[in-house]
This record gives sequence, C-alpha cells and structure tokens, in this order.
Amino acid sequence: MKVIIQSTITCPNCGHKKEETMPRDACHFFCECENCKTVLKPLEGDCCVYCSYGTVKCPSKQGKECC
Repeated sequence: MKVIIQSTITCPNCGHKKEETMPRDACHFFCECENCKTVLKPLEGDCCVYCSYGTVKCPSKQGKECC
C-alpha cells in the first residue's frame, strides 16, 4: 500500500484550508491556523491533527502502526 503524505487541514473554527506534507515518522499534535490563529489539537481518539482535521489520515494510521 502506498502511503500518502499530503493532506489538507481544515480549521474547524474558520474553515481555512491548507495543504501540508505530513511527517512520516511522528504524529503532529498541534497546528496553528494561519488565518484565525486557533491552535488545533487532535480530537479524542485521534493521534494527531491530520487524523482529526485532514483529508488523509497520518502515515502511521495508513500503515496501521499508529503511535
């Protein structure tokens, strides 16, 4: 299975979208929206902001080896 490393994060506060390259070897716990400055944190049960707000789950979840 090919791991996708591009994901578009959507801010739940203002709806701003930004495409980002996800790290392959670590979960990204916090991300600041560049539009409204809200600090995004993973939702309960998710390991990172990509799993909660991204269009693609993080590489760890894609490979079923999540942190």
